[in-house]
Amino acid sequence: MVTRTLTYGIQLPVQSQSTMYAEPWEAGAGAAELLDVARTADRAGFDYVACCDHVAIPRRLAGPMSTIWYDPVATLSFLAAATERVRLLSHVAVVGLRHPLVTAKGYATLDHLSGGRLVLGVGAGHVREEFEAVGADFDGRGPLLDETIDALRALLGPEEFPDFTGERFSFGGLGQRPRPAQERVPVWVGGSSPAAVRRAAVRGDGWLPQGDPRTELPAKIATLKRLREEAGVTEPITVGAIVEPLYVGEAAWEVGRRTLSGKPDALAESLRAYREMGVDQIQVRFRSRGVDELTDQMRAFGAEVAPHLG
Repeated sequence: MVTRTLTYGIQLPVQSQSTMYAEPWEAGAGAAELLDVARTADRAGFDYVACCDHVAIPRRLAGPMSTIWYDPVATLSFLAAATERVRLLSHVAVVGLRHPLVTAKGYATLDHLSGGRLVLGVGAGHVREEFEAVGADFDGRGPLLDETIDALRALLGPEEFPDFTGERFSFGGLGQRPRPAQERVPVWVGGSSPAAVRRAAVRGDGWLPQGDPRTELPAKIATLKRLREEAGVTEPITVGAIVEPLYVGEAAWEVGRRTLSGKPDALAESLRAYREMGVDQIQVRFRSRGVDELTDQMRAFGAEVAPHLG
């Protein structure tokens, strides 16, 4: 029997600072810390580094969400030049905020410059004011995302002059170069709603659930696989999961009740449960008091925990 390898990636610190997950030290950090984390991920076997996406945050949400949201194309391009093998994931790009031609231009260039390391993670978005400010359809953002994915499939394929006709977007006879380095840029669909699971099943190369507890994942994965089979999609799909906060070793400070901490073999045993339920890649997050502690945790995970994941 072939044992699946459970790959692991990380959402970058600093680039988004929602109070739900940002550590206090990130408020005073910037480009140097981002580079340090990305280079550590590159060397420690991480499959990807990820960057979020918001154009503008309304005042009513600025408290919990903050207004710190780096642009994913700019940020991932910056980090591509400082890394060699780690993949570059938008987690997730709210692609409905921009015309597909504009989105494709940025991400195709990123894939070209990085030598084919882009994974395009997409999501529907949730901030009404953001959509309204750029003239996008918030109430119809689900169908908008569906059509945008279809348009991006055409734009990020091998054709220099792709044709596409939809209800919202139509284009033809318009060339874009450089082309992506990959023949097919993987599209991972984010979200845990029934609509998002169906979208991932029908249109995605991967699924990025948003914080589902592990007790709920098996049923959703079964639904994903059933919907994909019913749609006649035969290509494999990469199933993801965001795992509990981690701390490798015994912390000398309070890392939080929900944090998984302890010896590497115990952490690996706990995380292998995700593989058994059908997960292919996990997104990990480490509790830390500074960038040095974070990169130490990443190196420890790569060297001592990851070898036992599959």
